[in-house]
Amino acid sequence: MKLYNLKNHQEQVSFGQAVRQGLGSNQGLFFPTELPYFDNVDALLDMDFNSRSSKILSAFIGEELSAETVEQMVGNAFQFPAPVAKVTDDVYALELFHGPTLAFKDFGGRFMAQSLAAVTDTDGRITILTATSGDTGAAVAHAFYGMDNIKVVILYPKGKISPLQEKMFCTLGGNITTVAIEGTFDDCQALVKQAFDDAELRQEIGLNSANSINISRLMAQICYYFEAVAQLPKAQRNELVISVPSGNFGNLTAGLLAKAIGLPVKRFIAATNENDTVPRYLKTGTWAPEPTVATISNAMDVSQPNNWPRIEELCRLKGWGLDELGYGAVNDEQTAETLKAMDQAGYLCEPHGAIAYRVLTEQLAEGETGLFLCTAHPAKFKEVVDDILEKDIELPAPLAKHNAMALLSLDRENDFEQMKAVLRQVQ
Repeated sequence: MKLYNLKNHQEQVSFGQAVRQGLGSNQGLFFPTELPYFDNVDALLDMDFNSRSSKILSAFIGEELSAETVEQMVGNAFQFPAPVAKVTDDVYALELFHGPTLAFKDFGGRFMAQSLAAVTDTDGRITILTATSGDTGAAVAHAFYGMDNIKVVILYPKGKISPLQEKMFCTLGGNITTVAIEGTFDDCQALVKQAFDDAELRQEIGLNSANSINISRLMAQICYYFEAVAQLPKAQRNELVISVPSGNFGNLTAGLLAKAIGLPVKRFIAATNENDTVPRYLKTGTWAPEPTVATISNAMDVSQPNNWPRIEELCRLKGWGLDELGYGAVNDEQTAETLKAMDQAGYLCEPHGAIAYRVLTEQLAEGETGLFLCTAHPAKFKEVVDDILEKDIELPAPLAKHNAMALLSLDRENDFEQMKAVLRQVQ
C-alpha cells in the first residue's frame, strides 16, 4: 500500500511508514494512491464481521502484511459487535458503543494499536500524542495501556468533556499521561500539529498521533459500514441514506471510502451541532471557521475538522460533487427535543446520535431507508441525558469502575513550551 501526502504529492510512504509517522510534511494527511474495489459486494456482505473486515483491510494494505497477520490484527482489535437496531420502520441505528470504552473510537484505536505493533521494531521508542474532544482519549488510552516501549500523551479541553468521559481515560496512569488544557479542542489539536512540525522533537521522542488523521484508524472505521449494511434486510439495502454525527469528520471520511470501494449507499449526510463550519461551507462555498462553541454534544465541538481535506480529495478522485452530500446543523434545544422524542418512541440515545437522527429524518425521502450512527453509550453523557429525560441511567460496569477512581490529569495552559516539557518528562 502506498500513500501520498495531500500537501505534497511527491511524498509517498508505505502503510507502515504512514502508521508510524501519522502526518506528512507540513502537517499533510496521507491518502491511498489506489483504492481497492469489490465487485461482488453481496458475497462480501454474507461474510461474518471479522472475516469481511480482514478481507477489506488486506485489500488496502496489500502485500506489506500477510493476510494471516491482518486477520490476527482484526481478531485482536474487533472483539465486540456493532449491532444495528430498528428504531422505526425505515430508520435504523448502528450502535458503535459496545467496546471496552463504550464509544466508536474503540474500533480505530484498537486496530491502530495492532497496526503499530505489527510495523514497529520492538526496540523502537514511540510517543503517541493525540487530542480528544471526549471519546478518542479513552479508546486510545485503553488500546495502548500497558504496551511496552509506547508512551501515550492525551490532550483534552479542561471542563469541556463530560465527567464520565474524563474518568474513562484520566484514571489509568502507567504509560498513559493525560493533560487538561485551558482552551478548546481546536487549541489541543493545534498543539499536536505544532509538535509534529518540530522535527527535532519528533525525532527525539518518536512522535506519532492516534487521532483519526492516522490512516490505520480511518481504515478500521470503514469496516463497520459494511457490517451495518450486512445486517439490514436485503429489501432495504437499496436507497440507503446514512447520517453521520460529525466533529473531526473521520467517520464521514470512512463512510465515503466504504462507498468508494463498492458499498451501495445512495447518499451521506453530515450532521453537526452549532459548530457548523462544514454545513455552512456546503451551503455557501466559503470555508469560514468560527470560534468553537461548547455544546451538549461535546465530542463534536470542532470548528476546524482535520479530515475534511481527505473528503475533498476523495470526491475529486471519484468525480463526486460536494453538492451530493446532505448536511444539517442542530442546536442544543433541538437536540434535547429530539432525545425526548426518541425516548418516547422507545429508543434511548445520547446527544450525538440524536443530532444524526434528527437531520436524517428531516431529509429522508419516501422509499428510502435511513441509518444513523450512535457513537457512544448514553451513560457516557449521564448528566445531560438524565437531566433532559428526567431519568437515572444506570452506569455500565466499565464506567462505574472508572467513576470511582481518582483523576490523574495534569493541568496546563494552552502553551506549546509547557506541552513539550510534558512530552519530555514522560520519557
